[in-house]
Amino acid sequence: MASGDFFSNAERLAIDTTIRKSEQLCRFEFSVFVGPVEGEPRPFATRLHNTLVAPTKSILILVDPAERILEIVTGAAVRRRVTDAEIDHVVTAMSSHFAEGNLADGIRQGITQIAEHAHATA
Repeated sequence: MASGDFFSNAERLAIDTTIRKSEQLCRFEFSVFVGPVEGEPRPFATRLHNTLVAPTKSILILVDPAERILEIVTGAAVRRRVTDAEIDHVVTAMSSHFAEGNLADGIRQGITQIAEHAHATA
């Protein structure tokens, strides 16, 4: 997770704990990138996702707080269990947290929701 100065140590730990619990629940891998986007957001997020160890079974959440960018990229196996509509709902919920200044909580909420959607259809 690239996080720069965006999170306190406690927030980093909470996000990491959420990731581990969510991975155990749904059996997919989560990665979070928080920082500046290089170029167009979607292609940048897709490039990052493609560098993951198991992109087919992975979810990448990219957040650029300065530019108010949020992208979620899911691998093929994930897309069989989590719909685009469900991801859209997650984006809406996360954006609401971000608008209130709750970056870490928004990320944790998004991870949890995606894992719950994936687990429900397993």
